[in-house]
Amino acid sequence: MTDYSSLPISEFAFPGPLRDQLVAAILDGSKTSTTATLLEYEREGEDLPLAGARELVIDSGGKGVAVIEVTEVRTVRLADVDLQHAVDEGEGHATVAHWRSGHEEFWHSAEMREAMEDPNFGVDDDTLVVLQRFRLVDRLA
Repeated sequence: MTDYSSLPISEFAFPGPLRDQLVAAILDGSKTSTTATLLEYEREGEDLPLAGARELVIDSGGKGVAVIEVTEVRTVRLADVDLQHAVDEGEGHATVAHWRSGHEEFWHSAEMREAMEDPNFGVDDDTLVVLQRFRLVDRLA
């Protein structure tokens, strides 16, 4: 068994039902892309991921369940997210508008506003988002 304990942690959403859904989609291969605001990276003082980097995906309990490898990273305006990226997020979105609606609900949630320490945090067409593509390298669960 390979030791992945030194890899950076990759968390999808907050612990709970949404994370569980996203992790399941990674494990079944239907999720091969993800999106975060550039502000999230800046706030955390994190560098953007680089193609070739591997990350340990954790579940809601903090257990490592998969290893992914970043294959592409792009920064675009929210208004410029393309349909293929939206579909590849594995959440059943058939249109960019549907994808955006779901993501705005998450980004405008009380939980996200608390995490960003900004009660008015929100996104608009000009918000820069980081579009990340990845492939599943190993299932640990």
